[in-house]
Amino acid sequence: MGKRSLQHKNVAATLDISDTDSLSSTSTLRSDQMLVSGVFDLQLEKDSVLDQASDDLYEKRASTREKALVLIIDAFNSKLQHEFVEKKFATLLHQCLNSIKKGSAKEIALASHTIGLLALTTGPGEKAQEILEESFSPILEALKSKSDSTKILALLECLAIITFIGGDDPEDTEKSMQTMWQVVHPKLGSNVVAIKPSPAVITSGISAWSFLLTTTDGWTLNPKAWQESISYFSTLLDKDDRLIRIAAGEALALIFEMGNLEKLSVATTGSSDSSNHNRIYARELTHIQGLRARILNQVRSLSVEAGGKGSAKKGLNSQRNTFHNILEYLENGNSPETLMKIGGESVNTTTWSQLIQLNFLKHFLAGGFVKQMQDNEVLHDIFGFSPKRKLFYGTEKRLSGTEKRMYMSPNSVLNKSRTRFLNKQRMLSQDRNAGHFAAAGMADDV
Repeated sequence: MGKRSLQHKNVAATLDISDTDSLSSTSTLRSDQMLVSGVFDLQLEKDSVLDQASDDLYEKRASTREKALVLIIDAFNSKLQHEFVEKKFATLLHQCLNSIKKGSAKEIALASHTIGLLALTTGPGEKAQEILEESFSPILEALKSKSDSTKILALLECLAIITFIGGDDPEDTEKSMQTMWQVVHPKLGSNVVAIKPSPAVITSGISAWSFLLTTTDGWTLNPKAWQESISYFSTLLDKDDRLIRIAAGEALALIFEMGNLEKLSVATTGSSDSSNHNRIYARELTHIQGLRARILNQVRSLSVEAGGKGSAKKGLNSQRNTFHNILEYLENGNSPETLMKIGGESVNTTTWSQLIQLNFLKHFLAGGFVKQMQDNEVLHDIFGFSPKRKLFYGTEKRLSGTEKRMYMSPNSVLNKSRTRFLNKQRMLSQDRNAGHFAAAGMADDV
């Protein structure tokens, strides 16, 4: 009886296990279905929240508009909002511009950041050009008004991003760089109010200026303007603020990377007197070589600084590392190489230009940087980054109809603009690699 009962129990147990497996499989399938359904429901809810936030930008209450901008920024940081941008592009741009024109310092900062994210989402093309054209004057006016540093920093970063993405015309880029320069190094009679900038504004302005410099053929600019910028950055290397020194040092490294400094000595005069031209050339060349020798000594000193400047030892290692890399470049022509892992794949930089672009975008995007690097085709093109495709229930993630129209069509405006953008980046990179500032030749003169 006991044995028979035990056998019965074993059979029952077997049946129970089988039934449990079956139930478990069914339960898992239903759970998966519920999860998929939940994901779609959650996405619909997020889309609804975004639409509501967009509508809230019309509200009269400033706090309502500010909350709406925070929601929109969070949504852009968590996912690429192509469909939302296609649907609400004009609304978002114009309401953000209204915030820049009439809002508080906090609202202006939020609206500026939103416009920058909007440009990164649209990518190069007609919309990015429209963002730059519509935004430049309001940003310029907002920079003229006295306010806290937070607003100015956001405006400078926004101007840098929208010019980087939408500035196809070199004149647009130069105009934005001149605006940044007037904020960092104000002069009476400039288009921007001549007020003494804070250390944070100087640092941010130099970073934004350098970021745009990476997109230009800088040596077509006025040699006197270049000499002024190099001299000014050299004076900043002696400032007490460590972040200013680092920003100025990186700007100088970038300038040196862009070509032979002797080109700055070519005097352009209307005189046919060759002997006079030669005298001017010789005088300018001596000045440039002396300036380079001074900068080399400053960089060497900062690369081994023991402390005493800036805020105690805060950031001292960062300064030493930065100026050690700058010194290595000035003396030996070796650019710093960096490696960043994102989603199992690597983002590499091998030039000062790439490093400055990466650091600026990383700072601007902050918490949304990794997501943007994984999913944003514009950033993939800039850094030559190919992330692993994400799998969704065993299949490759599918592009939406909107994303296909934006990215897959070879005749799309975005695709054509991206091609021009990439060609420009490649040409600049080739020019810089071929135009290293002849460290060995000039070192003999130091």
